[in-house]
Amino acid sequence: MNSAATALVPKLGLKENWYQFTLLVIVNAFVGAMIGLERTILPQIAEKEFGLAVKTAILSFIVVFGFTKAVTNYFAGRWSDKIGRKKVLILGWLIATPVPFLLMWAPSWNWVLAANFFLGVSQGLTWSTTVIMKIDLVGSDRRGLAMGLNEFAGYFAVAMSALATGYIANHFGVRPQPFYLGVVYVVVGLTMSLLMVRETKDHVTYELKRASLNEDKLGGPIPQKEIFIRTTLKDKNLSSISQAGFVNNLNDGMAWGLFPILFASHGLSIERIGWLAAIYPATWGLIQLWTGHASDSWGRKNLIVWGMWIQALGIVVTIYSDHFFGFALGGVFLGAGTAMVYPTLLAAIGDVAHPSWRASAVGIYRLWRDFGYAIGAIISGIVADFFGITTAIGFVALITFLSGVAVQVRMTETVN
Repeated sequence: MNSAATALVPKLGLKENWYQFTLLVIVNAFVGAMIGLERTILPQIAEKEFGLAVKTAILSFIVVFGFTKAVTNYFAGRWSDKIGRKKVLILGWLIATPVPFLLMWAPSWNWVLAANFFLGVSQGLTWSTTVIMKIDLVGSDRRGLAMGLNEFAGYFAVAMSALATGYIANHFGVRPQPFYLGVVYVVVGLTMSLLMVRETKDHVTYELKRASLNEDKLGGPIPQKEIFIRTTLKDKNLSSISQAGFVNNLNDGMAWGLFPILFASHGLSIERIGWLAAIYPATWGLIQLWTGHASDSWGRKNLIVWGMWIQALGIVVTIYSDHFFGFALGGVFLGAGTAMVYPTLLAAIGDVAHPSWRASAVGIYRLWRDFGYAIGAIISGIVADFFGITTAIGFVALITFLSGVAVQVRMTETVN
């Protein structure tokens, strides 16, 4: 009897949960691949098929995606705590089902915006949930490594999907062929989530029992309103993390929308633009395998600060380049800086937030982080329309640099 009860006790750790953790890494790769469908070709479709010339109109798909994903992130954290992680993950994949078909057959730009509404909701549910589930499984000792592996899978898949769609578009046309991949992504991701992924809330219950001996990183169980205020403004560490995540995705929203247009203005083909669209997230994804693990032993703060500054450098290099290799170098710097920041921010949230409200804190952080997509698209689109693309890109570089300064001034180290 005792041995049976012992066998049912959840174990925390990457090694102890390697099978479920690996499944979640693979699922998150398909989540990321869904974003990669759009990274290379959607700005081109906006200009060539729908005749959009105003940059704010072209970037409207990122605005819709960013706002819907941001709001959904918030609810994904809350729903994960209330009804369980697996149900939220499955719901996210079901909502992704119409996306590739809308993109294939869209007769007007409004259909593309509708596709990005569904994509944003789906990404908010699926990516948030895979992050939360991995944090549940590994406990505190390897949190940075876990987030590095998670974000590696997602963003390396973004890169490979962007590369594949660029190749297909260059050889077969921008629609509908590149979006056939999306149907495969949805079928595989949904099937794995339904049949293979297991619920992880029991691991949180077990961690809470262990944490009761050292009750309250920041007050134990607290109301949702208080979690929101702490994560957004009140707690210096959590609010520093949130603003850095916001600015990180602000520059990514700019890069997603304006970089393909900038590259095309220098005469690059869709296939070459596809390579550039892949280099940035591929660098980001690969280096996270190291940076996430490094943050467990080196600490979080310096990686975040220097990551923001290296992102700013990558954006500046892109501005002053006029050929493929210069753009590629800018993408490498931007990807390396983002790799230093992305998993480290998520791990730092886990360091600070109490297990009883950690999922909600992750959801609030991701709310602000993914608002960055929308705000980045709006700001860069408006500035580009009035002052030109290079000025818009340079303005985002300045914001990114100042974000690193803010973290340096306000944040303290979160690794004990």
